[in-house]
Amino acid sequence: MTTERREPSTTADERTMLEGWLDYHRQTLAVKCEGLSETQLRTASVPPSELSLTGLVRHMADVERGWFRRVMAAEDAAPLHYTREDPDGEFHLGEDDTWARAHATWQAEIGAARTVAARFGLDDVSEAAHARTGEWYSLRWIYTHMIEEYARHNGHADLLRECLDGSTGD
Repeated sequence: MTTERREPSTTADERTMLEGWLDYHRQTLAVKCEGLSETQLRTASVPPSELSLTGLVRHMADVERGWFRRVMAAEDAAPLHYTREDPDGEFHLGEDDTWARAHATWQAEIGAARTVAARFGLDDVSEAAHARTGEWYSLRWIYTHMIEEYARHNGHADLLRECLDGSTGD
């Protein structure tokens, strides 16, 4: 499967632009993972780091779930890969933690995020406060934060991919 990345419109309204950039960065992470073996996708960057492409995708599934479902929509959606006892659990891959499962979970959370976001306007405030900060967030803030989160981790994915097979690019 080849992921098609679409540049966001340069003249769209604000919401379309924010959604476009978020989708662009989601697609960028998918592109960085394409064409690699299960072993490569699980390969950690540089010891002692446990950062891997599969781990990044698992992390982003939890990030999507947390901001859109738990904060914006106040859903009772427990974390997928981490716990209080293991706050970096998304990067601790077991034998049963496959790329196929991580990718499917991530895509499902993206779908759920889109469904939640469609119910709100950009200025609407979340239905729940963030558990750690106690703050309430507008959908606009969440979109902006998610773009930043993906952009930062796509930089990590660039470095991982280059280490794995020499591929570079945006």
